[in-house]
Amino acid sequence: MKRRIFCATATLVASIGFATAAAAQTKWDFATAYAPFNFHSKNNEQFVKDVDAATSGKLKITPHFGASLFKMPEIKRAVQTGNAQMGEFFLVSFQNESQIFGVDGLPFLVNNYDDAFKLYQAQKPALQKLLDKQGQVLLYSVAWPPQGIYTKKPINSAADLKGMKWRVYSPTTARIGELIGAQPATVQEAELSQALATGVVDGLITSSATGADNKLFENLKYYYNVQAWIPKNAVTVSKKAFNALGKPEQDAVLKAAAAAEERGWKESKEVDAKSLATLKQGGMSIEQPSAQLKADLAKVGETVIKEWTDKAGAEGKAILDAYQASK
Repeated sequence: MKRRIFCATATLVASIGFATAAAAQTKWDFATAYAPFNFHSKNNEQFVKDVDAATSGKLKITPHFGASLFKMPEIKRAVQTGNAQMGEFFLVSFQNESQIFGVDGLPFLVNNYDDAFKLYQAQKPALQKLLDKQGQVLLYSVAWPPQGIYTKKPINSAADLKGMKWRVYSPTTARIGELIGAQPATVQEAELSQALATGVVDGLITSSATGADNKLFENLKYYYNVQAWIPKNAVTVSKKAFNALGKPEQDAVLKAAAAAEERGWKESKEVDAKSLATLKQGGMSIEQPSAQLKADLAKVGETVIKEWTDKAGAEGKAILDAYQASK
């Protein structure tokens, strides 16, 4: 009888222990729109593993790739509303909400990774403040490779882009399309290959990585390495979810985030070189822009930057001033 009572008690204690352990585990959903093989996704996956190891499994983050949880335009809002604890989104796509989101999409403001990182440091305080107001914590931000122009036909000047069905993904790319006389069509990355195959678009400006990932060489022939700008993704977490963590778990998340940011920028540089090689192997002609095309695009860039500065006001000017001072 005593043995039976002891066993029952031991079972109850064990059950309570397991229940307590289960209750102590926090689970987050991480929404992203990119395929698992994309370098951003691989970086995010390593972040998840680092957090799991650092918290001894107390914080379990489940990444959902390929827009499987929310479509790209919905991810930021999902984090704000708590429908997803974490999310990754393309900053420049939300410039209509605030000009602060669009600073790294300004054409020809930067043309190398060092300057792009300096611009990020100038932008970061305002970006953190803005996201905080929206109930989010900025964890890390990683650059895409420089943006180039993809076309079916050769181009020597901006006039050659007139009338082209131009894929846009942000207010800036839409404005550039207007200034060059192209026909803008909003297409998210997940639908890009289909849009090209069906003739919805026949020209666009995007990174070498996006071109390689989506095999743009199957529908387009030329890539002009104009290095127009170096935009970034941001990975954020719901402020409510982050604040609900214990201090050790918060520290673990922030440490893993800092590592992800450093690792991601380094990988972006490596991916650019590999992606250009992939495009070439696929049959795409990798071209440097003509002097005329560079001059035409520079004029477009001046117009876009002036318009952005006028809209962004004192806060936008402070970011650009800080960036110029850091060079």
